[in-house]
Formats: sequence, structure tokens, C-alpha cells
Amino acid sequence: MFEFDQYLGFLAFLTILTIGFWLMIFLLTFVIPYWIGGSLIERLNEIKEERKAKREASH
Repeated sequence: MFEFDQYLGFLAFLTILTIGFWLMIFLLTFVIPYWIGGSLIERLNEIKEERKAKREASH
């Protein structure tokens, strides 16, 4: 059915496909939400600091 070279190629293909699948799952469930959440928190802190600076400048 398969020769040894074809078998190794098929195993390499399955390995790369599996690694890509789990990498995509990891990125979608952990990395991207962490990145978006961190940038939102940082932006909210910047807005709070701007308001504080305006309040202190007006007094």
C-alpha cells in the first residue's frame, strides 16, 4: 500500500497538521483574549490618568 518514504511523509503531514491545530486552539483561547484584555485595561488607565490631569490642571 504505502512505501516507507510515503509513510514518513504522511506522518510528517499529520504531525504538522496536529501542531497547527493545537497552536490555533491555544492562540484563540489564551493569547488573543489576554492581549485584548491587557490593551483594554491599559487604555482605561490612560483615560483615567488624562481625566486626573485635566482635573488637576483646572484647579
